Amino acid sequence: MRALTKALVSVTAAVGIAAGGLATAGTAMAAPAPAQQQAVTGEVGTLAVVNLGLNTTRAKHWQCFLQEVGYYSGAIDGLLGTNSWKAAQEMFNDLGLGAGTVDGIVGPNTVSALQKYLNRYASAGLTITGIAGPKTQEAFWDFNVTNFC
Repeated sequence: MRALTKALVSVTAAVGIAAGGLATAGTAMAAPAPAQQQAVTGEVGTLAVVNLGLNTTRAKHWQCFLQEVGYYSGAIDGLLGTNSWKAAQEMFNDLGLGAGTVDGIVGPNTVSALQKYLNRYASAGLTITGIAGPKTQEAFWDFNVTNFC
């Protein structure tokens, strides 16, 4: 019984995280994630796509940018999965922005590094919170207006 409860809690947490973060992780009836955030395959296992408010076109611009500056060599598909975020984390760390472990997971350290990056290179004026709220998403959207491919 304990193993079944543990498995149910793990699945519920995974669904909650995919649906919108830790706040919904304990909710057994979490809403499904939007199409752009649902799991995709093609990398090791099943991975979450975290576009942080970008549509596919703007996400392709980010991937092209990361490729242009020498950090990304994957598919330009507009789905910001583990490999896209590993590339961004490597770039952020090389710039001294403190993304932390290069694991492709978009956690608070990665978001803080993105906020610092957007402040430095796009004069976004963001408060460094580690939370990808509306202002961070808007600044990330604006930064990715240019196509580098």
